[in-house]
Amino acid sequence: MKSILVGAAVALVVSILFTPYLIRVFSRQGFGQEIREEVQQSHAAKRGTPTMGGVAILVAMWAGYLVAHLTVTDEPPTASGLLVLGLTTALGIVGFLDDFIKIRKQRNLGLNKTAKLVGQLVASLLFAILAMQFANQNGITPASEHLSFIRDITVISFGSVGFVIFAYIAISGWSNAVNFTDGMDGLAGGTAAMVLAIYVVISFWQFRNNCSAPNGPALACYTVRDPLDIALVAGAAMAACVGFLWWNAAPAKIFMGDTGSLALGGLLAGLSMVTRTELLMIIIGGLFVVEALSVVMQIVVFRSTRRRLFRMAPFHHHFELAGWAETTVIIRFWVLAAISAMFGLGLFYADWLSLAREFF
Repeated sequence: MKSILVGAAVALVVSILFTPYLIRVFSRQGFGQEIREEVQQSHAAKRGTPTMGGVAILVAMWAGYLVAHLTVTDEPPTASGLLVLGLTTALGIVGFLDDFIKIRKQRNLGLNKTAKLVGQLVASLLFAILAMQFANQNGITPASEHLSFIRDITVISFGSVGFVIFAYIAISGWSNAVNFTDGMDGLAGGTAAMVLAIYVVISFWQFRNNCSAPNGPALACYTVRDPLDIALVAGAAMAACVGFLWWNAAPAKIFMGDTGSLALGGLLAGLSMVTRTELLMIIIGGLFVVEALSVVMQIVVFRSTRRRLFRMAPFHHHFELAGWAETTVIIRFWVLAAISAMFGLGLFYADWLSLAREFF
């Protein structure tokens, strides 16, 4: 528990102090955000706001994780922790390239779809292949071939090749979902912080009730390779998002850009796989799912009927164009995100409680 607190504290301080440094550097370099033409009227004042602030989140997250390992815990970094951090960083690099091209070409489109998908594919393949290696003394690997809800669903197995395909779909899906949500000041960062806070609780609970622990309850335990280290990763990432939110909340002094949104989406996907909660993440991160679905529905309906289902997608812009103030949309969406995250945590605890009662 101490390592989680230290990691979170370091990440918070680094994020709060490093972000204004990035604001000054990016402002001098002219690394300003381009604005979509559809929302130009309401967001015109944001043109030129420094972007690529996701760099601060990544640096703070790594700093918190490494400092905690160097100063508190006697254990070295684990395979699960490093794989999730590696996936997050790899997608952050893809996002950074996307942001950099937008800035250099002075447009709102960076990497083309093919290049972005290739970047996500490479990151996903590396994570999926390596996550099925590094079995511990109990034969548990960071990820599992089985689909999972709160634990592995043993009757549904992807196989090695199937898991790689599933990992790519999950990672690209979550990274794009967070990217869609990142359209208002602090919306994606605040929502991500809530989801990550839930995963601190989930992974620490898995550590306290791990099947590998001596005298662990046979029915209510969790088969997870490195739950405490995953709690440390989630805690450091949560604090990094909160520190960044200090500068990213409306009116934003800096945007996370694709550097941050793609990285955070990859982080959520990685956490869901190493904690065996892939389907539960859909509930915990429900706001991200709704935002992504709104884009899909908009495209399907428009191509079928030539009419728009929403005034604009992603979903948050629909309410903005309906006359809601941006801060009103953000706060209400945060409320919805918190409800969804807490409901997911409630399902997680209810599952443990029902099995624990059977055991005791």
